[in-house]
Amino acid sequence: MRNEVQFELFGDYALFTDPLTKIGGEKLSYSVPTYQALKGIAESIYWKPTIVFVIDELRVMKPIQMESKGVRPIEYGGGNTLAHYTYLKDVHYQVKAHFEFNLHRPDLAFDRNEGKHYSILQRSLKAGGRRDIFLGARECQGYVAPCEFGSGDGFYDGQGKYHLGTMVHGFNYPDETGQHQLDVRLWSAVMENGYIQFPRPEDCPIVRPVKEMEPKIFNPDNVQSAEQLLHDLGGE
Repeated sequence: MRNEVQFELFGDYALFTDPLTKIGGEKLSYSVPTYQALKGIAESIYWKPTIVFVIDELRVMKPIQMESKGVRPIEYGGGNTLAHYTYLKDVHYQVKAHFEFNLHRPDLAFDRNEGKHYSILQRSLKAGGRRDIFLGARECQGYVAPCEFGSGDGFYDGQGKYHLGTMVHGFNYPDETGQHQLDVRLWSAVMENGYIQFPRPEDCPIVRPVKEMEPKIFNPDNVQSAEQLLHDLGGE
């Protein structure tokens, strides 16, 4: 497909935090990345408001291992608290995703050129992404590279189903849904022979409202053309 991207994702550590563990201040990672984390990584490779990434499938290449570390969270009011964060260790995944046009941004209809975005996306992927890749947390540096999804041997090949429990799938933001509220999506994750197939956001079985939120409106009152900006800066 001309709007598809396939890439491998790897790093020494990852922290895809289970929000239930944040209450006590000591974070515990999910066993696998969430849909929202993978979407954020795809957007770090290449993103424009014209497009929305949809994560189709994840393949876990290495065994799921965890390691606990003692960390000192930043306390702006002072203090010397020691917390324990439980990270995923030595992670390696294959990801298959595609992009669609954001139909809730009619002001960007002129930019809906699939071939252009596909070409830039592929070039950005080969360069390792346009922005730094983080595996769930700022301290977990990640790396991306092009790959053929499903190639190579994976640790969980032929090992059947693993039920991973109820996980956060992602968030419904007003800019992408057209709604006037922020929602969180949940789903029951299942890994089969190392593969996880994600439902589309609109197909998630559990959706809970978080808060009211207005989509950002772009119009001539708050948008300045590049030509006008250059003129204001004293350019030609």
